[in-house]
Amino acid sequence: MLATAGCNKLRARDELNKGVQAYKASKFEQAIEHFKNATDRDPSLTVARLYLATAYVAQYVPGSDSPENTRFANGAIEQFKKVLDSNEGAKSTRVLSTKGLASLYFNMKDFEQAKDYDKKAIQIDPNDPENYYSAAVVDWTQSYVPRQEERQKLGLHGSGGDINSDPFWKTKEGLKACQDFKAKRWDSVQEGIDMLTKAIDLRKDYDDAMAYINLLYRERADMQCGDNEARAADFKTADEWVEKTMATKKARAEKLNEQHGIVLDKPKDEDQQ
Repeated sequence: MLATAGCNKLRARDELNKGVQAYKASKFEQAIEHFKNATDRDPSLTVARLYLATAYVAQYVPGSDSPENTRFANGAIEQFKKVLDSNEGAKSTRVLSTKGLASLYFNMKDFEQAKDYDKKAIQIDPNDPENYYSAAVVDWTQSYVPRQEERQKLGLHGSGGDINSDPFWKTKEGLKACQDFKAKRWDSVQEGIDMLTKAIDLRKDYDDAMAYINLLYRERADMQCGDNEARAADFKTADEWVEKTMATKKARAEKLNEQHGIVLDKPKDEDQQ
């Protein structure tokens, strides 16, 4: 029995290696079969389950409801969750599975599930700024789209994303809509701002987080519901974050140029011109 178990583990490793090679060659169906064989021979080989889930995700097309696409999504979800249910996986494996589920649910537009797994990823690894960033993107997405739809229904000018656009509360009907929307989304928008603040604390040059904190302040500005001073203050803060984002991008580009160097064409001598 021990010999058989040992043989199965060796064969599982062999199937895992074959699956990795197929995956690298973009032969995802072959990779899936090899990873399945690996998990069948050694159910404790959690890395094979993680690779299997990743191979399913590689074939998933966001926005498609075809039976095949649903199969890919469900297959990935099943394997990611099995990794999380196992006690065999290392912390890094559990983090990757949790982040994989968050990303997949986001692409499936199941935003509540996505944010739930983003928060689980934060619990597992509270020092990874990307986990806070991902949760905040969900907060912005859940606010921006329905707010825009509501503004369109009210016939308001502009997107509400800058000081020159019509305020949400321009009309009596709009004020009521603003108050209702604020009751639903204010806390999540503030949560997103807090999440991004934490992400930037962890990574000082996190320009993507800076860009989204700007967007979330613009969301908050349009939910001030009659408080023009607070609205203007939020837009001012948003503009400041735009400047910080651009400055950070510029500083990174300059640093990269210093590291790699830029070779300029030497000017020709006057005699050669």
